Amino acid sequence: MNSAAKEVFFILKSRLNHHAHLLNHHRTIVKVRLKWVKNRGLDHIIDVQTDLKAACLLKNAIVRSPSGYLTSKSLADSHKLLGLTVPTLRFIRRFPTLFEEFPHPKYPSMPCFKLTHVAKVLHDQEMKVFDDVQSDLMQRLSRVLMMSKNRMVPLESLHQLKWDLGLPDDFDRNFIKKFPENFVVVRGGSNGSPCLKLLKWEDHFAVSELQKMNNKDESGGNTDTTSVYRQFRKGKSALEFPMSFPRGYGAQKKVKAWMDEFQNLPYISPYEDSSGIDPNSDLMEKWVVGVLHEFLSLTLYKKTKRNYLRSLREEMNLPHRFTRIFTRYPGIFYLSMKCKTTTVALRDGYRRGRLANPHPLTRHRDKFHHVMRTGLVYRSKGLDILPQLDAVENDPGEEEEIDDNDDDGGGNSDECYKSGSSDSDEEDD
Repeated sequence: MNSAAKEVFFILKSRLNHHAHLLNHHRTIVKVRLKWVKNRGLDHIIDVQTDLKAACLLKNAIVRSPSGYLTSKSLADSHKLLGLTVPTLRFIRRFPTLFEEFPHPKYPSMPCFKLTHVAKVLHDQEMKVFDDVQSDLMQRLSRVLMMSKNRMVPLESLHQLKWDLGLPDDFDRNFIKKFPENFVVVRGGSNGSPCLKLLKWEDHFAVSELQKMNNKDESGGNTDTTSVYRQFRKGKSALEFPMSFPRGYGAQKKVKAWMDEFQNLPYISPYEDSSGIDPNSDLMEKWVVGVLHEFLSLTLYKKTKRNYLRSLREEMNLPHRFTRIFTRYPGIFYLSMKCKTTTVALRDGYRRGRLANPHPLTRHRDKFHHVMRTGLVYRSKGLDILPQLDAVENDPGEEEEIDDNDDDGGGNSDECYKSGSSDSDEEDD
């Protein structure tokens, strides 16, 4: 038997032993109940992006409108769809650098809103960014579908997530048509609803962000399959999740012992079949943590609303009440109640209140926020205070730096008056 055949034999034998271990692994870890601790840095980011997302959705609605503007009547009942708790009319008037108010051509008493020249320039730039990163967005969307059990997800769920995943506003009509070999829309939902189905499985997509991080740390940036097998041959099958505990938690002996035992469990990729894992085992819990970690890693801001994840529970083959994972592992996830909704963030996605690896789309959205904030501060004078358009094209805007490790347990006050849909489910974390 030559060396190549021996290597293949060893890998197959190890895999069989590994999966046999999965079937017999039961719960042995004793959990430690941890108190929720507020993180001002991550809460601040969620606060800012609530306004940013609502303004971008309004911008897209105006672009879609045949007339090129929206009337106050059409905006009357849209605050919930935009994630606001104040009337949309009051919100849109706060940002005159983006939205220009004028009387209706036929009904002068009816206010209308169109995009300012600066907003149109920003939109054109955004379309160019989408063209530049469409291959990356295709990969993100493919990986979400690859984690689902039937390789398909309802379009309704994806529409909720298009801001988080960076998908274009019309992704279900134009974007997926650019990749006919990868995606197709089918009637596959439980009630016959349209779903996006993956047609082509790419093996090199099925490498989780955690695997990439560990391979980069241990092999000097090499993330190919050979390095994965090399580590596997050395007997190292447990990859460790990066941890960033709230202040004071990491030093507790019980917490450290719990996390050490958890980290030593074998890591199973979220792209692998989980049907062979005991659903009541600690190993299944680590697999669920891996799935949630990978999904949040695929979002642009490393966060999303908890209810959006709940809508994908069946597609992702997640257990009931899986959202308890977020409070059980505060070193990996942060559960924010900011803006009267519940948002889940990945702690390792941020460094000192900033995204660790910002995406080109998030950099462009920083420009959009810069123009928004100028209008909020200076109101009608904002357009005069903004730099020239060529400067806006190159100015990413300013980003306030807040230490994301500045945790405190004080209170649950919510200064933000705007929010997404309330988490009214009966499940309580």
